[in-house]
Amino acid sequence: MSLVLHNTLTRRKQAFEPQVPDRVSLYVCGPTVYDLAHVGNGRAAIVFDVLYRALKHRFAHVTYVRNVTDVDDKINTAAAENGEPIGALTARTERAYLEDIGALGVLDPDVSPRVTEHIAEIVAMIERLLASGHAYAAEHHVLFSVASFADYGRLSGRSVEEMIAGARIDVAPYKRDPADFVLWKPSGPELPGWDSPWGRGRPGWHIECSAMAERHLGETIDIHGGGNDLVFPHHENEVAQSTCAHGGKLFARFWLHNGMLTVGGEKMSKSLGNFVTIRDALAGTPGEAIRFYLLGAHYHQPLDWTPEGLQAARQTLDRFYLALRRVAGVAAADAPPSNAFVAALEDDLNTPAAIAELHAMLAQLNKADDRATQAAVKGQLLAAGRLLGVLQADPETWFAWTPPNAARIDPTYVDSQIAARNAARKARDFAAADRIRDALLAQGVLLEDGPQGTTWRR
Repeated sequence: MSLVLHNTLTRRKQAFEPQVPDRVSLYVCGPTVYDLAHVGNGRAAIVFDVLYRALKHRFAHVTYVRNVTDVDDKINTAAAENGEPIGALTARTERAYLEDIGALGVLDPDVSPRVTEHIAEIVAMIERLLASGHAYAAEHHVLFSVASFADYGRLSGRSVEEMIAGARIDVAPYKRDPADFVLWKPSGPELPGWDSPWGRGRPGWHIECSAMAERHLGETIDIHGGGNDLVFPHHENEVAQSTCAHGGKLFARFWLHNGMLTVGGEKMSKSLGNFVTIRDALAGTPGEAIRFYLLGAHYHQPLDWTPEGLQAARQTLDRFYLALRRVAGVAAADAPPSNAFVAALEDDLNTPAAIAELHAMLAQLNKADDRATQAAVKGQLLAAGRLLGVLQADPETWFAWTPPNAARIDPTYVDSQIAARNAARKARDFAAADRIRDALLAQGVLLEDGPQGTTWRR
């Protein structure tokens, strides 16, 4: 059984092995911190979080780098509109991003570099590109010469002419060719800037990731990831400048790109205004339910965001946690996830197939009638859930979840009302028992009577 990943560079699935045995280098494009992240951004974070977990399950050493872009024209614009210092905006937005994806169960990367901390590396890489003839300076800008790199377009599979026609490219008078892109640009006194051989300025978007990947992972990395909207121009440009800066060495061996989250068939985006922020989604739904929903389609495919789909994901998790609640008194065996589950996950992160295996384990757990079998299946289910980042909560915590702005349910109070209802039923005062049940239901508490007594959930 091997880990197989769809490589955008070759347009096919390939067996993955790291270039250094048992040591994996993974770089993923992270947030540009100018506004709250939407659930489409959350999907990308979750996809590569699952990849990180799967890699750590198979290989002894994994270094995961996810950058933070804190120098960008969008940031400058947002700060000006808010009347806010740029540093305050980026710090606040980065903090919000980490809180939001943390609520979705996303693990921290091993390294989280910021652009502002890597200006020296960026300048040094630009100087190498100039020295090798792959870049040129013009009117206080430095630009990459696309014509100097014969393989330009290989990643996206399009010609330079097709890419220019399909993209909004700034045809500035100082460019030698319309496809050439900016490595460094001048900054006025009101904008972030650093001294450089070409004057005070700031880096272009694409060079930032190349320099940070080189600094933390070396010249050739195992896996580079991001949304499929980054294939061109961002990742295509990264390939060009990194390959040329490294004397022709391969920049990334595998490229993984997740499909977009859509709304009514259209890509969710801030520019279209059809987005839902992670924070808004979390106001009405547990983060684990959002995560489970976003794992319900293969990462390579688009996924349409609907309230009905989100509700169905939460109800499915209810069934898993009900089963785990029934065996709460049984210690889970120290068991690995099943071979079928791992095989599904390692087939290009096939999360729908992996979730189908979770359902198979759920059926086994519900049928198990002896503690040994319950312990074994529970252990397998929890181990598999850990690889997907789900089913790790205490069942009582899951069922007691309350929206942040809703009235909090006091578990102690609910337990006292269950005890009062049990006493009323024992006294055959069923009218009083029904009143207690109905009063709790009006407060959002559902009672469930079973062989082991009465339990409750929100």
